[in-house]
Amino acid sequence: MALQESGEMYLEAIYVLSKTKGFVRSVDVSEFRNYSKPSVSRAIGILQDGGYVVMGRDGGLTLTEAGREIAEKIYDRHTTMTKFFALLGVDETIAEEDACRIEHSISDESFFALKNHTMRLEAEMKQK
Repeated sequence: MALQESGEMYLEAIYVLSKTKGFVRSVDVSEFRNYSKPSVSRAIGILQDGGYVVMGRDGGLTLTEAGREIAEKIYDRHTTMTKFFALLGVDETIAEEDACRIEHSISDESFFALKNHTMRLEAEMKQK
């Protein structure tokens, strides 16, 4: 099952919340992304059917290996591109919003080039 952008957003939200909170429920995703509870419920059902998320009896959401791989990839793209835009002088809020839009559509080749360039820029900034 190929994920759409919205599915990637949900996986990323679960990933980020699990890093900060540990235990993640659908309501946490709803509050974190400001999505309606019915939308989150429907999306979680689709992600479960696709093998990306498991819901425990206690309502806790856990990413499967496949879900975690996608979430980590999207999160890496998000944080790297946000950092890149900020290093260019873009306002932090705008950098974050733009990164969120681009993270789902940029090719692996372009992303890795951007990531390498961002790492070089960071190293240069630290030397100054």
